[in-house]
This record gives sequence, structure tokens and C-alpha cells, in this order.
Amino acid sequence: MVDEITFIEQLQDAKTKEIAFKKLVSEYKERLYWHIRKIVISHDDADDVLQNTFIKIFRGIDNFKQESQLFSWMYRIATNEAISFINKRAKEKNVDISDYNQQLTSNLNSDSLFNGNEIEILLQKAIKLLPTKQQLVFNMKYFDNLKYKQIAEILETSEGALKASYFHAVKKIEEFIKNNTH
Repeated sequence: MVDEITFIEQLQDAKTKEIAFKKLVSEYKERLYWHIRKIVISHDDADDVLQNTFIKIFRGIDNFKQESQLFSWMYRIATNEAISFINKRAKEKNVDISDYNQQLTSNLNSDSLFNGNEIEILLQKAIKLLPTKQQLVFNMKYFDNLKYKQIAEILETSEGALKASYFHAVKKIEEFIKNNTH
């Protein structure tokens, strides 16, 4: 891909926006999909949230100030869209967000698009028991291999706070798995 500054200029120029945006979607759709999927769990919901994310990116790209990397900005939008989505769903079902998260993971066994084994399902259940921020940090660090600096940009927080969140998340997950395996 061309350098980021040139690419952003292409995204913000009315003449090249459409072609550049197609390239952006093709480049990032899979990574954003899996990031969203880890939050909303369901494939269909992840597809919907991904679509909304790209609509927001398309509409907002002209106001992108380049104070962070394009990738971080898009991840932030995807994260916020996914969290808003699960909060809205929990509210619609009139349940607490932690109860809703547990409902999501209990559906994993019947999800034909989730091909994880028993330990992977246990891991997903453990992650969904974490507070939202710890879930996000754990997923971005463990699954997406992001650096603390990138996660700090995405979540707009300090690296120190993220390291503490990750440490606590790992401890809680280890404890959950230890208590739920024979």
C-alpha cells in the first residue's frame, strides 16, 4: 500500500475517495471483522457491526486529523460500534451487560461458524466475564498482537493502565480456566 499520508489524501479527495476506500476495505475488513467478532461473538452481528463501522469510516474520513494512525482510528470506531451494539442488545433484552455477555458465550457451542474446541470455548467464556476494558485489552494484545502503544491510541488511555488491565485479565482468565477444568 502507498504511504499512509498519501493514502489518507486519496481517501479525503472526492476524485479518488471511492477507489481508495475500496482498497481500505479490502486491506482491513478481515482484521476489523475478527476484532468485532471477539466482542459481539455472533458472525451475523459482527457482519452488521463491520458494515456500520465502514459506513462511519467513510463518512468520517474527511474529518480524520491524523493525530493517530489510520489503523488505530478505525479500530477505535470498530471498538465503539461493537460495544454500543452489545450495550443496545443487552438493553433491548432488559439484562445486565455481564449477563448478556454470558448468554453470548453459552451460544458458542451451537454456532456453526465457531469451530473452537472445549478449551477455546472456556477461554471465550472467561474473557466475556471480564470488565469491558480488560476484554478489549486482552483481545487486542493476545489475539491481535497489538503493541501497548497501539492499544493506548485506540482506547485513548495510558500504556501503564493497559499493562495493569492486561495483567489483571490474564490472572482472572487463568483462575477461571483452572476452576473450570477437571
